[in-house]
Amino acid sequence: MNWQHIRIETERLILRPPQQEDFDAWAANMADEEAARFIGGYQPRAAAWRGFLTMAGAWAIQGFGMFSVIEKSTGQWVGRLGPWQPEGWPGTEVGWGLARSAWGKGYALEGAVASIDWAFEHLGWNDVIHSIDRDNQASQALAIRLGSRNRGPGRLPAPLEDLEIDIWGQTREEWLQRRQQS
Repeated sequence: MNWQHIRIETERLILRPPQQEDFDAWAANMADEEAARFIGGYQPRAAAWRGFLTMAGAWAIQGFGMFSVIEKSTGQWVGRLGPWQPEGWPGTEVGWGLARSAWGKGYALEGAVASIDWAFEHLGWNDVIHSIDRDNQASQALAIRLGSRNRGPGRLPAPLEDLEIDIWGQTREEWLQRRQQS
């Protein structure tokens, strides 16, 4: 499968690998201290560029990475979410980080469900985690809505090793069983 042509459509979203035209919105999101608080913190444009290229590089090297989240009704980039597993990461993660303008619309849930389905089906993952800051109540609530449970404290690799996170997650079997019931 050519990763550059991957496109997932949900009711209100398009999920696709990042493209150069996404960068301005990505940089604006990383410059918003509140929106960036739990996804690496405020970053000036040059640092945001390096993070953006890291995600694009994950797609090029691993064949997966977080998707750009595009709002169908406007065509606007509203965040990033999806599969993520850099070197030393504590597991196969589906994470999320949306622009503040997209908060409260259910986009994170809608996109995360599609991303988890895709990761289990196309990447063959047997487990999915979410590395969540202990102060991030919104992401904890989303993890619960996804059916994940708090597995306890976790550690991220350097330079993030001092963050206090919990690992939330579930197995492929648990996910599929829950999806059949809904």
